[in-house]
This record gives sequence, structure tokens and C-alpha cells, in this order.
Amino acid sequence: MTAQPHLAGIVLAGGLSTRLGGGDKTLLEIAGRSILDRIVERLRPQVGVLAISANGDPSRFSSHGLPILADSGPPGRHGPLAGIHSGLRWAKSIGCSNLLSVAGDTPFFPDSLAERLLEAAAGLPRIAFATSGGRSHPVFALWPVSLEDELAHFIYHGDRLSVLAFIHGRASVDVDFPVTTVGGKPLDPFFNINTAADLAEADAIARMLAA
Repeated sequence: MTAQPHLAGIVLAGGLSTRLGGGDKTLLEIAGRSILDRIVERLRPQVGVLAISANGDPSRFSSHGLPILADSGPPGRHGPLAGIHSGLRWAKSIGCSNLLSVAGDTPFFPDSLAERLLEAAAGLPRIAFATSGGRSHPVFALWPVSLEDELAHFIYHGDRLSVLAFIHGRASVDVDFPVTTVGGKPLDPFFNINTAADLAEADAIARMLAA
């Protein structure tokens, strides 16, 4: 794990736990700590600066002492791309050339994420995004800040707000991360929490990793 001083990071924490009783999914706990705590701890050493993308009252995330960025874009067209766009504006304003985005419900993503995506981008103005187990994870991506205006146009005028659709229309490269094993069972590093069963599984994984 190598910190990248000119790289900004953003946690997309806007997801609601509709299948888990409502509220902020990122504030749910696994093995005694919130999902967001674990994500921030994993991402912070990989980037130079870090922010959280979330709407509503920012005070609920104040314990982390990080900037809270509300979604940009027109009403009804929010989502991951709007959070990424807000992150690009912020990263550009503080002099960073790239933004690394991660999902707020995926606590076990690789600690080599930034390093490998930057290596794949090879200094070119292209998007590098993660894959694993034959699946794409477009929210886990490296975004050149030069895409800010282009992404804004897509959010306002695109037919559908698909992260992968935006990526596929631009210069990009995918980076595959291996599925690992924890407790004798395979673990996709981009395993995300959507249901009560996922939450219980993540709790068990976190406890095994800490053992």
C-alpha cells in the first residue's frame, strides 16, 4: 500500500439500506465498527486527500473530520455519477489530477486499489476501473479530473445514468483483482452489502480477518 499524494479519494456513501430497514447503509456495523469506518481506514493510506459523498445532514459523518460533498446535477438525476462529479470538482479545486472513487458498502476492497489503477492508467487521461471474478466494478475507478465538464454534460443529458455506459464511451482500461480466500471460502474483494444475509456474512468475514 503506497499513498499517492496527488490523488484525491471519495467514498460514495449515498446508498440507503432499504433492504436493511432504512437509513445510511455505511453507518451499519460489522464486527463492532461501522462499514464507513472500515472503508475510510482502508482508503485513507492510499490517497493524499479524502472526502465523503453524501446528501442530507453532513453532521452524521462528522466524526471522520472529512469534507462532505453533496451530489451535483439536476433533481432526480442523482446517483453514483453525480457523486463522482462532485468529487471531480473538489479534486480539481485542490490541485489533484485524478480522483479515486469507492463504494460505501464494500468494506474489503484491495489495499492496492489506487496503486494498481494508477499503474494501468500509465499517466494517460483515461479511466481505470476494477474487475474481479468476471464482473466489472465501475464505481471502483480512477477518474482524470479533466472529465469534469464531460461528466456534467452526461449527467444532464445522458439517456441513462449508468457508470459503465459513461466509462465505455471514453478511453478506459480495466484492472482485474483476484478473488481471495478467507476461512476456507472464496472472498471477492468487491463483495458489497445489500441484505441482512450480506451484513451477517460481512460481520463473519471481518471477525475472521481480525483473528
